[in-house]
Amino acid sequence: MAKTSVASIALTFLRIFISIFLVAITQEERSIYLVLLEGDALAFHQASRDQASSTIDYNSEASKTHVNHLLTSHDLLLQSTLEIGSYNKLHSYKHIINGFAVHTTPSQAARLKGRPGVKLVEKDKGAKLMTTYTPEFLSLPKGVWAQEGGDRNAGDGVVIGFVDSGINPFHPSFSYDPLHPFTSILSCFEGACETGPFFPPGSCNGKIVAARYFSIGAQATVTLNASKDFLSPFDADGHGSHVASIAAGNAGVPVVVNGFSYGLASGMAPRARIAVYKAVYPSVGTLADVIAAIDQAVLDGVDILSLSVGPNEPANDTLTFLNMFDISLLFARKAGVFVVQAAGNKGPASSSVVSFSPWSMGVAASTTDRKYAASLLLRNGSILNGVGLSGPTFGNGKVFQKLVLAKDAVKINGTSPRTPEYIEECQHPEALDPNIVLGNIIICTFSAGFYNGTSTLAGIIGTSMALRWEGFILVANPSYGDYIAEPIPFTVSGILIPRVDDAKVILQYYEEQTKRDKNGTATEFGAMAAVGEGRVASFTGRAPVVSRFSSRGPDITDINKNPVDVLKPDILAPGHQIWAAWSPISASEPMLKGHSFALLSGTSMSTPHVAGIAALIKQHNPSWTPSMIASAISTTSSKYDNLGEHIMAEGFEANSLIPSTPFDYGAGFVKPNCAIDPGLVLSSEHEDFISFLCSLSNIDRDAIMAATGEQCNNPLAYPFGLNLPSVTISALRGSVSTRRTFMSVGNKTETYLGNVIPPNGTIVNLYPTSFTISPLGSQDLEIQFSVIQPMKNYSFGEIVLIGNLNHIVRITLSVLPVSM
Repeated sequence: MAKTSVASIALTFLRIFISIFLVAITQEERSIYLVLLEGDALAFHQASRDQASSTIDYNSEASKTHVNHLLTSHDLLLQSTLEIGSYNKLHSYKHIINGFAVHTTPSQAARLKGRPGVKLVEKDKGAKLMTTYTPEFLSLPKGVWAQEGGDRNAGDGVVIGFVDSGINPFHPSFSYDPLHPFTSILSCFEGACETGPFFPPGSCNGKIVAARYFSIGAQATVTLNASKDFLSPFDADGHGSHVASIAAGNAGVPVVVNGFSYGLASGMAPRARIAVYKAVYPSVGTLADVIAAIDQAVLDGVDILSLSVGPNEPANDTLTFLNMFDISLLFARKAGVFVVQAAGNKGPASSSVVSFSPWSMGVAASTTDRKYAASLLLRNGSILNGVGLSGPTFGNGKVFQKLVLAKDAVKINGTSPRTPEYIEECQHPEALDPNIVLGNIIICTFSAGFYNGTSTLAGIIGTSMALRWEGFILVANPSYGDYIAEPIPFTVSGILIPRVDDAKVILQYYEEQTKRDKNGTATEFGAMAAVGEGRVASFTGRAPVVSRFSSRGPDITDINKNPVDVLKPDILAPGHQIWAAWSPISASEPMLKGHSFALLSGTSMSTPHVAGIAALIKQHNPSWTPSMIASAISTTSSKYDNLGEHIMAEGFEANSLIPSTPFDYGAGFVKPNCAIDPGLVLSSEHEDFISFLCSLSNIDRDAIMAATGEQCNNPLAYPFGLNLPSVTISALRGSVSTRRTFMSVGNKTETYLGNVIPPNGTIVNLYPTSFTISPLGSQDLEIQFSVIQPMKNYSFGEIVLIGNLNHIVRITLSVLPVSM
């Protein structure tokens, strides 16, 4: 097929738009409509397939005939349906879908809808570059932000504290605009600005209102590296800057990496103020420094504490709730600070959460519907999808380049070891013959070095640049199975092919086109390929999906993983492939060195989303306590994705999706626009948490006294009696009752009707089944659980309270029915 140049496409579009503006065919305003038709596109047209390879031969006569048929059918449909001069066909889609884009009026588009063979007519809503995309995905611009005066006011008056690796004060996400000063006075906050290397006076500029560093623990543990472990609040790593900008970065900051624009970044609460407490260094991080930072942050008066750092596993000798870290969080909560904590990155293993306590909100991570899909085109017509934020190979990915397998380019008389990292993983340029690889696309293989972490993509890119390859492919290895590929900006053209099946297609084609001598040495390379553009996002597909790495419940009391009656994680938020601010030093990620933005995944990324959302709720409801904020976030969340189906989760196997449970996503996916007006909230204060601790089985009350300074005077009947916005029972025997107490935060009297979806194996009754509650009024709800069939595993349900003023309050139920 003939290739159309970028210049000719631009000229065609220019002519179309000039004609549109100069000629008024109709009084109606024209729009672009996307039309999907019945009939196979070329990629799925059986007659165009090469019978030997089962791939599409785009140059075959059958393919050309089919393409012409599709083009003609599109034109005939338009000519026979729409008025002459009322439309312009912009595109014909013929390779993977059969359809076209037409610029016409609504009345003309309506004519197309009723025609035979037309499957769908959809108005083009526009494609715009934007990131962090999550404000849009969470519907903030037209929701909470609009209510608070737009992105130039959202979060104003609220201080978020970040205990992390510091901050890059020179980043535009944290700049201060003197033409748009903050209007609020932080009467309850008083922080200090410490200076030092890369953190001069003036770094606390009004957006950043405090910056401190804590290094004593780090210095006691290792000898700090002066080239990266800066004794100042400056972020040499990048992680702290990334986290802070997700929660509270300025709105509308251009994201440019390797000269390519990925859109505009914004924090969840772009006018919230930032207080920085550096406690983790590139060389080391200690809980001693972290707890000191938490302590200082609470003292300074932060409203919200965002913790994307913390212990990575339970303590050996104490309850999960009674370790120093969790106790420090208990007292932060007692001081009125809303604590948001990463659930951990040890998923999808069961009971892998590291956010244990009911007084902090543990955040799981999900995907969004933004995807970066790269593609590899083989000259035989095969198109393979992959991953890689890189530009295309020569000719905008339309000019084929020679393929060379790294093994076939190893120097014949070279002295390099014959180990995978030298012969197939492309880690060492000296091992390869420069005359063979120059200007070609090299196939590297995911082998032992990548599996055990000693080989890196940075190694491939370094080799590629040293030997001047046109591009690279990192293919999966059948010996190791599919691998997990995340989009990373490449300075050279490249693509990751993480599926073994796709790798086999590439290698089979390569072998068919490669000539070898009797010894198996490659003598002629005939395989050709092109790497396509991998930096343009699409916004399609199922979302949210619980990310594979996101740690799972159920919650545990100790290192032996004994279960406890607390739902963890608490909530699900975006944490997969998140663009945010970075530090160009990038001490821990060499591939991101020199970059001001990074695309990262982890519960470290989901946590500041919730911190920023909490700031918006706090701004809207300044008198609310942390437990009220936590309740509002939980009871208004959703268990359904953008397809209207129950949220799915990534499993152990690459590319696998499995049904999720509250132990994957907590109460559900966060819905900030609902959380600012939840109707009802549930509160648990410090004394309630002490009563909860005292109700745990086999508890050492002296340990509670030692950790909290509180006596066990009023233990709960059961741990699940804590007034949380969920009920979790790890061993239900017979029948038991518990209570939840609600307070109305609505402006009007409202009547609620209770509904129950009982967990399998149980009957759940509510008393009362309906109630009327006045503003600031209180209502107890008795919940009776009865086992009707013992189960081997937890089962799940929910209580749904539906108000006549459109408030909906959801209480998640997680129960293991043990005996009747």
